[in-house]
Amino acid sequence: MDQMKNLMINGFGSSNGGEFYQVTINGKGTINGDLKCHDFGCNGTGLVNGDIKADKAKISGNVKVTGNVHHSELIVEGRASVTGDANTTNLRISGKASFGGSVMGEEVRVQGKVVTGGNLEAENFYVEGQFTVGGLLNADQIEIDLYGESKAKEIGGQTIKVKQKGNGFFDLFKSVFQARLESELIEGDYIEIVNTKAKIVRGNHVVIGKNCEIELVEYKEIFKQDKNSSVKKHIQI
Repeated sequence: MDQMKNLMINGFGSSNGGEFYQVTINGKGTINGDLKCHDFGCNGTGLVNGDIKADKAKISGNVKVTGNVHHSELIVEGRASVTGDANTTNLRISGKASFGGSVMGEEVRVQGKVVTGGNLEAENFYVEGQFTVGGLLNADQIEIDLYGESKAKEIGGQTIKVKQKGNGFFDLFKSVFQARLESELIEGDYIEIVNTKAKIVRGNHVVIGKNCEIELVEYKEIFKQDKNSSVKKHIQI
């Protein structure tokens, strides 16, 4: 692959897809067709009419992909819009990324916002920001620090922690934009949540912290509830 040519678009330009070693868009570029490369980078505005398969991808500008993406490492510091699915080992988002389909990865870290039309599945899922998952959010370890509203149809994992920590400027942000998580079902082994609205919370060890609205809690061993939260019914199973 080292012998492959590079593709660089500076200013306005377009290219057909194909196999390259490095692809860089610094201006406004369009790539028509599937793209396969070692490195993909965009500092400007890019449109890829097809799939992208790359070892590493870094998006500091604005990129739209009409197909699927497959990366070992995907870093989004700007904005990324993917019509299809994403399969990545390491996904880091400090800007905003939206996926029309599902996302699969080993580790997903969000310090901005992520939106998926389908499921989001990972070994570890860490968020300081917002997310909307149209299907199931599933990971062994889930840690969520809420900034604004977040939603997932269902959430499942071994350890699920939802918190809202104070931090100067973000306290003001959170006072303007309500920090809240909504889900129909939250199921895991160890669950500790705040600022959450859910129909069912089910787990072995369940701690309902402040500002929660839960219709039903099902627990095996431990159940705790903050006095400032509402739980309509709780049963030991």
